[in-house]
Amino acid sequence: MGKKKKTAYVCQSCGYDSAKWMGKCPGCGAWNSMAEEIIVSEAAVERRRGGGGDTAPPQPIGEIAVEDLPRFSTGSGELDRVLGGGVIPGSMVLIVGDPGVGKSSLTLRVSADIARAGQRVLYVTGEESVRQIRMRADRLRAVADGLLVVSETNLDAICAHVMKEKPALFIIDSIQTMYRPDIESAPGSVSQVRECAMELMRLAKTEGIAVFVIGHVTKEGSLAGPRVLEHIVDTVLYFEGERSAEYRVLRAVKNRFGSTNELGLFEMRDTGLVDVPDASKLFLSDRGQDSGSVIVPTVEGTRPLLVEVQALVAPTPYQPPRRTADSVDVKRLQLLLAVLEKRVKLPIGAADVYVKVAGGIRLDEPAADLALCVAMASSFANRLPRSHMAVCGEVGLSGEVRAVSQAELRVTEARRLGFRAALLPMKNYRQLQGKFDDMELFGVETIGDALKRAMPKNI
Repeated sequence: MGKKKKTAYVCQSCGYDSAKWMGKCPGCGAWNSMAEEIIVSEAAVERRRGGGGDTAPPQPIGEIAVEDLPRFSTGSGELDRVLGGGVIPGSMVLIVGDPGVGKSSLTLRVSADIARAGQRVLYVTGEESVRQIRMRADRLRAVADGLLVVSETNLDAICAHVMKEKPALFIIDSIQTMYRPDIESAPGSVSQVRECAMELMRLAKTEGIAVFVIGHVTKEGSLAGPRVLEHIVDTVLYFEGERSAEYRVLRAVKNRFGSTNELGLFEMRDTGLVDVPDASKLFLSDRGQDSGSVIVPTVEGTRPLLVEVQALVAPTPYQPPRRTADSVDVKRLQLLLAVLEKRVKLPIGAADVYVKVAGGIRLDEPAADLALCVAMASSFANRLPRSHMAVCGEVGLSGEVRAVSQAELRVTEARRLGFRAALLPMKNYRQLQGKFDDMELFGVETIGDALKRAMPKNI
């Protein structure tokens, strides 16, 4: 009889291991997430990774040569922006999103664009056949001579293809379908995902080949599989947007080679995801003039965006009143409502409040505070705010309006789109005096002054 293999129960959410099965994971608190897996010894793992051998000696940091990281374009200006200017050879990028959000469509279109630019690309699919990929490529107009496609889930075979073809980029769709034959757990398990990711990272760094890895998400919206996967890769990109929605937002939540504040905007069409370079004009195209509607100039990284904040305040037949926010933090909304109630004596606390950001862009920065307050007060009083006016500013607990960063960039974007007025914190107003002769700038110090300026009695 052969030697009996040791097994352990491993949490498929966080990687916590136990000698016996438990209904609830002590590590992350997930229920029914413990699955039995074969224990792989550290010596076996080291042998697979090629441990030992010659290694480079440590050297003083001052003697290390500094050189600019070479990048090549993906053919998508929005994706290049989020990546920090393009793809770096030897980097590993993880793309995560809900099913049907457009991960495979975007990567297939990018693969064709890179192949048309004269570089070889290897697209590895573990979920579809090569015929299905060809059908999608025809629909997306993503057929190129330098784009190679293979349907494979065995990572050893995939690495052999990569070493033979030497592509500039290869794509794994998806990491949860890949497996190493020397690990006996099922594809998608913690052990398989971790070891496959480590092997792909080693291949990317040693051969200087960029890797795009597509990952699934759980029903809670987080990455499926072990959290160590996000630590291994260089960049993590998250797709935001519902399957039925027209627009998709791509954000970098981790980027070793660029900013994590940038976002890319895409529109879903019959031919797949298409770049939206002028997002501000798009968000304002369907805007109507009504109470509770205010424009806020926000900045994502280096990109200014004008988005519409909509508020609906109505008397409630229920107790307690409801607070509902879409793309805005509900706790932030409750704080601003308390400021309006206490500092402006606005009896808004007993009403239902609903807030929505048009286009699905999430407003996280404090510069949107003043626009949210003006929108809610406008809806509560049923008064129109000043037309063609952009509003930005941070609101403090005592009702003061604080300065925001990059105010000139925000006002410049508003002027480009035809806005004739801007409501700003007093400090920003003094900085911008005389720079915008064709716009009417209003500086305010308190939330009470802001509401008077935003909703004068003569409109």
